Amino acid sequence: MDKKKNVLLTGATGVMGSAGLKELVNILDKVNITLLVRPSEKNKKKMAPYMAMQGVRIVWGDFLSYQDVQQAVADTDIVLHVGGMVSPHADHHPRRTLEVNVTAAENIVRAVKSRPDADTVRVVYIGSVAQTGHRCPPIHWGRVGDPICASVYDAYAISKCKAERIFAESGLRYWVSLRQTGILYPELVMNGADPITFHVPIDGVLEWATVEDSGRLLARLCDTELPDTFWRQFYNISSGPEYRLTMYEFESLLLRALSCPPPEAVFETRWFATRNFHGYWFSDSDVLEDYLHFRANIPVKEYFSQLSKSLPWYFSLAKIVPAIFIKWAMGWLCSRPPLGTMSWFKNNDTGRISAFFGSREAWKNTPGWDAVDLTRPSDTPVKLNHGYDETKPVEKWNIDDMRRAAEWRGGCCLSSDMKEGDIYTPLEWECYDKHRFEATPALVLLGGHWCPHCFPAPWRYDREARHNPFFAQVWYASHSPEEDNLYEMPACDKEPR
Repeated sequence: MDKKKNVLLTGATGVMGSAGLKELVNILDKVNITLLVRPSEKNKKKMAPYMAMQGVRIVWGDFLSYQDVQQAVADTDIVLHVGGMVSPHADHHPRRTLEVNVTAAENIVRAVKSRPDADTVRVVYIGSVAQTGHRCPPIHWGRVGDPICASVYDAYAISKCKAERIFAESGLRYWVSLRQTGILYPELVMNGADPITFHVPIDGVLEWATVEDSGRLLARLCDTELPDTFWRQFYNISSGPEYRLTMYEFESLLLRALSCPPPEAVFETRWFATRNFHGYWFSDSDVLEDYLHFRANIPVKEYFSQLSKSLPWYFSLAKIVPAIFIKWAMGWLCSRPPLGTMSWFKNNDTGRISAFFGSREAWKNTPGWDAVDLTRPSDTPVKLNHGYDETKPVEKWNIDDMRRAAEWRGGCCLSSDMKEGDIYTPLEWECYDKHRFEATPALVLLGGHWCPHCFPAPWRYDREARHNPFFAQVWYASHSPEEDNLYEMPACDKEPR
């Protein structure tokens, strides 16, 4: 019999992590599971069913403690790093989010590299679609390698970008970054009662993943023999073409599942931001499915119907609540400070008004439901220009390819040479602002990253787009070249984690 694999799972109390844990315990004949869990009373209650389970070990600790992380990483064959601070909590605690998510990545990499057998350990990092920022039509199709563009004020996205860079540049032999999209799960309805609901443009798009598929993905990473070519790459996660929805389609499906009136009856179009969120449809999401076969392929309307049956009984009362009362509640929600979109106009938060709407004048001209364009955007993928010959095999990439890619990013490649096809040895680059930095070709060309010194915050995207044609493809789809804004990081957190 083959030796059981030792798996470390972080984030087991979260949405994706808990779904992964349920799948992993179904293959305890193949794996031993270690969980790194923060020892709060809430988490201890969640972990109670697993405490005495044979083959499951719980390390009560914290990402911020290297000793705790090192203890959890010891003797593991596969690290599934799912945990961290996520939205909406992350939106209310931006600086804490950066500290926790980035430090966790640093500690995991350090702990793995401290082992004498570090080159045998597989490390899976769960990134986010938030890393690529606002992608409404006409640039609603995307893929890994597109420009990294954390939306303004999105500390969570910044933390995911920084953490991904740490893993990709770690020098580990086996790492992979899987960028998770929005997850569909029953509690989404309850967690959706947050003002950030209105940060999503009504014409925004997202290719969703179900929580079941996400959990199955984690288990498949542990019971599938994956080739070396799978590792040291970036992939997008989703439940497939069936789950490509516009924001309007998503809200319509969700409200119908709850027996609520349609969006037109319970929302005002002017409540929704017109830019500065994230999400797009993936032209490359099938790549990960071809490796791991994790999708259940449930029709999306059927899934939403099942979703409604999983909710507490009192949600069934929504069908008898008059639309006017639901609309009043939604109006109150979007007016709640500090993140409610309408609170920004009341309190003259010019930074957020500019970032999410362009201007107060632009917001005043928001079309109503009778004039807003709800046409589903094109289902034909259109790819952004990555600035190099993508028909050329990676094994043939050379220094000339790097120079072309750097020029398309407004900078240059300072290295005089590279070994043909070696995309994991760092080269020296320079951005338009004369910052010099080292990065692997894999990070720049395959991951879409660029200069770490120019990376927000603060956000200088207007200036970046004027010098970086690669980045301008994304930025100018929703911004004018005449804009010149500088956005600072929000105030420090006031509440403890």
